[in-house]
Amino acid sequence: QVQLVESGGGLVQAGGSLRLSCAASGRTFSSYTMGWFRQAPGKEREFVASSGVSTAYTDSVKGRFTISRDNAKNTVYLQMNSLKPEDTAVYYCAAKPLRSLSRAYDYWGQGTQVTVSS
Repeated sequence: QVQLVESGGGLVQAGGSLRLSCAASGRTFSSYTMGWFRQAPGKEREFVASSGVSTAYTDSVKGRFTISRDNAKNTVYLQMNSLKPEDTAVYYCAAKPLRSLSRAYDYWGQGTQVTVSS
């Protein structure tokens, strides 16, 4: 099966930047839609961004976050700029087959902590 490993999380001050990486293995990387989700304590996991047939972002990160991918390296990235304390969460990488008719993702990474101090 597909294995996903996130990295790049850490502690930053508000207004700072981080770049998260998600390394994938198991199948042809280009045949999957890749997504980023996050979950803060006491809240449901929420969609952040995705890259597949098209790219998409949740409204709260538009203009600040950028999802990109390097298919040759089997890696997807999330560049996070102008970070805010409300961005604090565990960030998860996820994958599903490209053009899947389901909104559910099939594979998930272990998560990486992002903490933004005010």
